[in-house]
Amino acid sequence: MADHGSADTGNAVEIIATDPGPRSAAVVPTDRPQNPGFPPERKRVADLDPAKEKQQERRVVAWFVVGIIGAVGAVAAYVAFPLDTRGSIDPSETRIVTLLIGLGIAIGLFGIGFGAVHWAKSLMHGHDLVEMRHPTRGSEETRAKAVAVFTAGNEESGFSRRKAIVGTLIGALAAFPLPGIVLFRGLAPKEDANDVLRHTMWKKGTRLTRDPSGTPIKASEVTLGSAFHVIPEGLNDSEHKLEEKAKAAVLLMRLKPEDLNPRKGREDWAYDGIVAYSKICTHVGCPVALYEQQTHHLLCPCHQSQFDITHEAEVIFGPAKRPLPQLPIYVDDEGYLRARSDFTEPVGPSFWEREH
Repeated sequence: MADHGSADTGNAVEIIATDPGPRSAAVVPTDRPQNPGFPPERKRVADLDPAKEKQQERRVVAWFVVGIIGAVGAVAAYVAFPLDTRGSIDPSETRIVTLLIGLGIAIGLFGIGFGAVHWAKSLMHGHDLVEMRHPTRGSEETRAKAVAVFTAGNEESGFSRRKAIVGTLIGALAAFPLPGIVLFRGLAPKEDANDVLRHTMWKKGTRLTRDPSGTPIKASEVTLGSAFHVIPEGLNDSEHKLEEKAKAAVLLMRLKPEDLNPRKGREDWAYDGIVAYSKICTHVGCPVALYEQQTHHLLCPCHQSQFDITHEAEVIFGPAKRPLPQLPIYVDDEGYLRARSDFTEPVGPSFWEREH
């Protein structure tokens, strides 16, 4: 807008108004720092001197050999100093053997680790790399470049050229699992699993006794609705008490005879409503020690499997797949409860060698 003065004064003043518009705080940088890129690769001694390269290669091989020696040493310690778990065990001997096995496994693992780290630091190229993110599925050109990257990595690391390193690395990796395999195999019984787990201390005429006192039980002492934890007579004097108890533990209960539903051929396995079943759960071997008096159900507290005593301890709930084995019983002339025989099937959870 312009405003002109009067003609009398002879002065003309022009005033121009402009619209500045909205203000903005954006700053356009004009001095962005330049990307300096990566510093030049610093050559190592092994890169410049072939003799030093061979020396570093021998060191890597030595570490992998140490890994092999450690793994084999752990196996040798386990085999050379066996622990007789069936007899008395000297605690000091156990500590020494455990120490030797642990040291062997540790040396085997550290040998592989130190060898791999020394290989990477002394023989593989140390230049920096940048890998940009890209879609999960690349084009054929991208996939070809990936193959080229792997090929370049193979050439830079010398994986295909350094036969001694590759051979000892494979040997160390193959030897390292051996201690674990041998140790786990040692947990299995030397005898056939069917023979070991099928037979317990129970046999014809063995009296049922209270756990843990070993007091013989009379049929008159087992009242309706009661439950007894039972072990075979003589268990407390056994040389391998814990092993035998793990298979022979029994739960004794008394129901009304009319509540029982035995299948054909098992009518005489109980006495006047008194029944005895293995206490070892058929799922993973936990003790089935909870008896529901009103429902006549046995409950495993580990994984809540339930067994119906009125129908030969069949599974009615939970992960167990088989009924609890029943121990056939009878009463002698003095009124004591005795076993008719051993269990007719293996107790506890299923196993690979189980026949049925």
